[in-house]
Amino acid sequence: MSRILPTIVLAQFCCTSLWFAGNAVAPELAARVGQPASFGAALTSAVQLGFIAGTLVFALLAVADRFSPSRVFFISALLAAGCNLALNLPGLGAEGLLAARVLTGFFLAGIYPVGMKLAADYYEARLGRSLGFLVGALVLGTAFPHLLRGLNELGGTGGAGGPLPWQAVTIGTSALAALGGLALVLLVPDGPFRRAGQRLRPGALLAGFREPQFRAAALGYFGHMWELYTFWAFVPVVLTAWRAAHPAAASFSGPLAAFGIIGVGSLGCVGAGLLAQRRGPRPVAAGALALSGACCLVSPLVLGSDSSGLLLAFLGFWGLVVVADSPLLSTLVASRAPAPTRATALTLVTCLGFALTIASIQLTSRLVPLLDPRYLLAPLALGPLLGLWGLLGRGRDVILGTEER
Repeated sequence: MSRILPTIVLAQFCCTSLWFAGNAVAPELAARVGQPASFGAALTSAVQLGFIAGTLVFALLAVADRFSPSRVFFISALLAAGCNLALNLPGLGAEGLLAARVLTGFFLAGIYPVGMKLAADYYEARLGRSLGFLVGALVLGTAFPHLLRGLNELGGTGGAGGPLPWQAVTIGTSALAALGGLALVLLVPDGPFRRAGQRLRPGALLAGFREPQFRAAALGYFGHMWELYTFWAFVPVVLTAWRAAHPAAASFSGPLAAFGIIGVGSLGCVGAGLLAQRRGPRPVAAGALALSGACCLVSPLVLGSDSSGLLLAFLGFWGLVVVADSPLLSTLVASRAPAPTRATALTLVTCLGFALTIASIQLTSRLVPLLDPRYLLAPLALGPLLGLWGLLGRGRDVILGTEER
């Protein structure tokens, strides 16, 4: 039993490294097919779109309820790894690259949510803490391609002396995902609390939003999603722009800095999960939203400075708090969803949340040529403001942290 959670966490890390594999090498992919730099945002949005479609299909067919979740995870990991590896196919055009990313996102729907289901099947009484570790693994997995890209920037892999090709990022993440899926299917059998879930009930799609507590948790989640993936997607863009504007002070590696800024969020997830055991998930989530919202608002001041130390410290803190509320909001949404329509409500909230990430990423991409880079991330404050309005709109008990834990 002691190996179960570490294995799930490791497998989540390995498999979710596929999520931003295309984003990490977007400049090379765009140049390969003759597309502008904004093509990177399209690659990221394609994964999100595929994940939305995959979530709906997996829910409609009740895949993880009808079949062994461990086997679903394993097969999804292999298929996602294959789609990610397809980025290396010769002669692939822009449409082919986007299709490969959509399919990668589709099969990620059999990895990230199924991993959470496996955790729930084993740790029913400590789900909040378990989700903190799982989302932390997702964060590290998301950041990992930037680490590989950083190795690319720093040079070769030993005696060969040549630069690490960009294809190594997609090959490395695909191999990692296959290994993660294999480890999970071999070491994590179906859990003792596994029980048949409900099929998606399209006629009850909006039933959950009639419940005030569920509505508040969902709004918090939507605000969080508006900010999170766009921040992750555009950290490399912001770092590149700052380095171009301050060539004398740019002594850091952009990809390695992006890895650190995104990856440090894993500590935020674990820490917030532990803190929520004492204070409750809602006030801790609201605190993280407030801090990340403040980062949005003050970002023009820091991004306009000429201090690389201040820049990296600020973005590192932002990376810590921007995702700290993620496991808590997922726990709140799950616990506040009406029992008779829980599967439907969770599917709808997840799909709407990821749809918002596409809108936010595309909007920010359109702002790139229109705004000074230091103002690029400020509009993300709309997300935390929406989330706080939802979470804190329930009155004094929420503000004081005395609501049900």
